Amino acid sequence: MAERDGRAGGFRKETVDRLLRLHFRDGKTRVNGDAQLLMAEMLNVFVREAAARAARQAQVEDLEKVDIEHVEKVLPQLLLDF
Repeated sequence: MAERDGRAGGFRKETVDRLLRLHFRDGKTRVNGDAQLLMAEMLNVFVREAAARAARQAQVEDLEKVDIEHVEKVLPQLLLDF
């Protein structure tokens, strides 16, 4: 989990921080740098898995282009798996 150019796991640290803060009840809650890196890596894995599953769904339907409907079809099981 290397940090490059202010990015962690392919996501900007600010993006990860904002996503985490959306669910904090106390505005004073602080996030450790290691926690940000770990969350960024989890987001990276989640997004890649969603893209791979959507691509497989498009293949099953004999389509060459992945569309939002393919993501919507695989999303329920993906959320259960995570």
